[in-house]
Amino acid sequence: MKKEHEILFTPFKIGSVELKNRYVMGPMGVPAAYDSTGALSDTGIDYWVERAKGGFGMMYTGVMLVDYKVETPMGLTPLQNPMGFRSRALLLNERCDAYGAKIFAEIGMGMGRNYPGGMAPSDVEVFNFPQFKGIPLTVDQIHIKRDEMIEAAALMQQSGFAGVDIHTIHWGYLIDEFVLAITNHREDEYGGTLENRMRIVKEIIEGIRQTCGPNFPVTIGLGVKSFIKALNKASLTGEEEAGRTVEESVKIVKMLEEMGFDAIMTDTGTYDSFYYACPPIYMPKGHGIDLYGPIKDAVNIPVLFRSKMGDPDMCAAVVREGKADAVVLARPSLADPYLPQKVETGKIDKIRPCIGCNIGCIGALGETGAPVSCAVNPRTLRERETLPKKALCPKKVMVVGGGIAGMEAACTAKRCGHDVELYEKSDILGGEMIPAGAHDFKPEMNQLTEWYRGEIRDLEVPVHLGCEVTADLVVQEAPDAVILALGASPVVPKSLKGTDLPNVMTGVDALTNHAKLAGHVVVVGAGQVGAETAVDYARQGCKVTMIDALPGILSTGFVPCQHKMMLTDMLEHYGVEVRTSTKLAEIQADGVVVEPAEGGAQEKIPADHVLLCIGLKPNASLRPALVERGCDAAIYEIGSGRKNGNVLNAVHEAFEVAYSL
Repeated sequence: MKKEHEILFTPFKIGSVELKNRYVMGPMGVPAAYDSTGALSDTGIDYWVERAKGGFGMMYTGVMLVDYKVETPMGLTPLQNPMGFRSRALLLNERCDAYGAKIFAEIGMGMGRNYPGGMAPSDVEVFNFPQFKGIPLTVDQIHIKRDEMIEAAALMQQSGFAGVDIHTIHWGYLIDEFVLAITNHREDEYGGTLENRMRIVKEIIEGIRQTCGPNFPVTIGLGVKSFIKALNKASLTGEEEAGRTVEESVKIVKMLEEMGFDAIMTDTGTYDSFYYACPPIYMPKGHGIDLYGPIKDAVNIPVLFRSKMGDPDMCAAVVREGKADAVVLARPSLADPYLPQKVETGKIDKIRPCIGCNIGCIGALGETGAPVSCAVNPRTLRERETLPKKALCPKKVMVVGGGIAGMEAACTAKRCGHDVELYEKSDILGGEMIPAGAHDFKPEMNQLTEWYRGEIRDLEVPVHLGCEVTADLVVQEAPDAVILALGASPVVPKSLKGTDLPNVMTGVDALTNHAKLAGHVVVVGAGQVGAETAVDYARQGCKVTMIDALPGILSTGFVPCQHKMMLTDMLEHYGVEVRTSTKLAEIQADGVVVEPAEGGAQEKIPADHVLLCIGLKPNASLRPALVERGCDAAIYEIGSGRKNGNVLNAVHEAFEVAYSL
């Protein structure tokens, strides 16, 4: 272990409970962690045990909504099956205790106006659906929900949990909506002054203390700053704050300490500023640290920092300097359950980095409906069915293509004991990850690429760079299996006049070559690649216009809402002119000719440079030639060479194929 990291492995206490180190696994909603009876599933138990084994000293469950009397739950709550819940929770806590990890159960009153149909303190507009209003709770309904929270805390104590977390004064969830003046317009005892808006929090903690006693720790999360100009309108810079300010948060934490809370988790944002609440890759690491300082200074109870705190050096610094008592890692614990153990053993370069893509985790939970997972870790929430294994009959495997899919396939096959060789036609491994990581506001993409290169090196996988694989070479090598990860190339319409001009290049080429541009840049294509490229060159001082024939931006492929929101605000902030429903007709030496997508008069937009960001197409498959040559190897195609996708598709497909060889 590096000396500077030693502080992260010193114990500390939350209330009466001592934690072995300063690494806390953050709370995340994971539906697969519970079965149809509301009890913990085998999947959930394995998921938390893996992270206990990986060295986290403290872990939170995701929120368990406990109300079933006021609002109709999506499934059974723990209170509806207390015996079944207790039995499985005791097993979870027993197994995690073997590794010295303590678990705090997170319980919640409700989601509030974050979703249509939710009950809220007042009839304010719903997130993302301003035409709908939250359904105001009556005082009697508030009391029912409060009493269910107290009853649930008692159940968690009986179920072996080390403590309980009250969900939560952040992200604009129900309790947060009571505390925020912008969402609480009540005129009874639960509205008006800050003391009244905090009344429900005070009643819950008092009830838990009366029921569970003084030695059962209770924590709570706090969004220190909301970063909103209004409901459904984020503030990229934090100016014109209409939600919670740091100054109000200082008052709140003093009240929380006086009420008897044992620790506070800090973060930022609400759903209305979702890119602060669940920050995408564009948000700088540790972006909330300076905001949290006044919170730590205001109280004597532990303060746990969260929100993009995955960097070990940064974590050690804030604890060593007394800014934080511990650090909370949520998504990084999905990417690498063994992060604390790797820090403790000095293997920092072995940590698989979270890239803040929000595709497999919260994107699946809130948007795609897919099972919650992790884009870069295909074993997340599949721990039992993907246990490390060695092949009984090792195979000779050729992996063709050194992008992320090819590297994942090579690593997985090698770990399974196969004889693997990796072939890449360029002189460097990385593929499409190289241009994806060219933006200075996406450093985690490069970190992931470097991690894969390191794994390839440490696993001693032979790599053939500058080698374009042909069917003849495959037949000559006679592998048992060949995995084709041939990648994709930028689309350049042949019918479009002017694409061969010297002022034209694809966005991929511009990023790969770190092209330095000046003057007026026209970006053609308003998907995620186009929007990121437009922001990048606008940040460099270019005058940027982004055009797209579609009526909206970021409307192709799956782009998580946090990314959409932040990119949209970044485009505005950096002055990018966005022209949608605008079709490119011709490129000229000094500009582009465009016309309305639905037809109409043409106009010319001046341009010194034109960047084509209109999509990727799979590279030509090698399969037909292999079949024609009579290759008897099993042939698999993965990644963007098979179909357009994203990091999750590439990594998960590669793992599936290689693990099952």
